[in-house]
Amino acid sequence: MRLVASDIDGTILGHDGKISARTIRAFQACRDAGVELVFVTGRPPRWLYPLEEQLGHSGVVICSNGAVVWDPAAGKPISSTALDITAVFEARRIIKSIRPDALFGAETLHGFHLEPGFIENETSELLGEFTPAPLDRTLTAADAVVKFLAITREGTPDEFLAEVGPAVAHLVATTHSAPRTALLEMSVPGINKAVTLAKYAESLGIEAADVVAFGDMPNDIEMLRWAGHGYAMASGHPEAILAAGRQAPHFDDDGVAQILEAKLAGEKV
Repeated sequence: MRLVASDIDGTILGHDGKISARTIRAFQACRDAGVELVFVTGRPPRWLYPLEEQLGHSGVVICSNGAVVWDPAAGKPISSTALDITAVFEARRIIKSIRPDALFGAETLHGFHLEPGFIENETSELLGEFTPAPLDRTLTAADAVVKFLAITREGTPDEFLAEVGPAVAHLVATTHSAPRTALLEMSVPGINKAVTLAKYAESLGIEAADVVAFGDMPNDIEMLRWAGHGYAMASGHPEAILAAGRQAPHFDDDGVAQILEAKLAGEKV
């Protein structure tokens, strides 16, 4: 175990925004043992504060499902892969033709663009930070869109992905990480957590066989398959569990911490 790569939401971070004390101790024990830590998330850079505030993590974070490699200490990207703006609008057109009720958002390196109605909760802090407006009014060719989002209030995330994913596959790679909300996350074809993590590990001279990875949702599948030791949370999505081949105990039971503790103790898990 030379590198630990962990998803954040649903893997180490709960709905209450907290990382357990046991998990924090396990990550610190990895650091003390000389194991590299990298967090690999669908979150944008502006939402990494739980890592900084609770874990004191200042190392590399792979954000936006692999589209951004972020340096928290410098507060800037090390690298990024952005969608062509024409692909964004063509994907929007196709999705809208399939699901007329769909609404859209776009995550860029400098902020968030969202259409009116994209967020239902009028008290959301996002609405205080970003003003909803049609994307064709706010997005320009100069914007580096690292994640394109589509949401619908009907059906499940799996149903929405199955319906839309194939139709836009020539334009964007589509996945989801929402347990219940039908929210799709789209990026440049060929970009996912595994691709970017593999490049990062290679830069450190670390092979996949020496990587332990944790995740819980469909956007983690490629990473869990790539890592020599990929663990899906027992509380995770069935497809992630199937892809990983290994399970960490349930999130509520500090599953990541349990696996790390065992590995640091030399146990086979």
